[in-house]
This record gives sequence, structure tokens and C-alpha cells, in this order.
Amino acid sequence: MPPAQRGNNGYRYYQSADIERLAFVNRARELGFSIASVVDLLRLADHPQQPCEAMDTLLANQLDSVASRICQLCELEARLRRLQAACGGHHQMQDCGILAALSESESHDGGAV
Repeated sequence: MPPAQRGNNGYRYYQSADIERLAFVNRARELGFSIASVVDLLRLADHPQQPCEAMDTLLANQLDSVASRICQLCELEARLRRLQAACGGHHQMQDCGILAALSESESHDGGAV
């Protein structure tokens, strides 16, 4: 984007096309696209006569990334639930199953935490 014009008051003034472009970037970022992918999206948007294959590839990659993050979060949730279950209802830190589980190395218990 070209630099914004500045008024005498120091405020930046953007053209409507620049505001639309910034909104495009914000929406793409809300969908989890990386900065590099947003650059690619903008490049594609600047050439609307191109075939859609590049866009389809970007979207497929983003969907794969989201699916991978969901799997990682599900694994994290399962580990945290196992930690929660390790509590055993003890009311003193010295008997805390969560602290004991966190203190164990993953290689010791095969990654059970």
C-alpha cells in the first residue's frame, strides 16, 4: 500500500481503496491466514482474470492448517483432562497428583500425561 497522506493535524488519511484493502487483510487474518498467505491473496485479488487454482490451493492449505491445529488442541485437551483426573481429590499440595504428573518425564510413562 502507498503511504497514507497526512493532514496538518498529523492524522493519516486513507483513500477508500486503501480502507477496503485493509479490511480485506483484517478479514483474511481473522480466518487465520498467515501474513505470507495474505500477500498471496492480495496478489491474486489484484489479478481477477486468473484461474482459481491458486486460490483453491491457498484455501486447501489453510483448511489443512486449521484441521491440524484442531487435532493439536484436542490432544492438549486430553492431556489436561488426564492431569485433572490425576488430582485424586487430595487437598494438600504434597499429595497433588497433578504436580506429580507434571514432574514425571514423558519418557518415564510413555507420554501418558
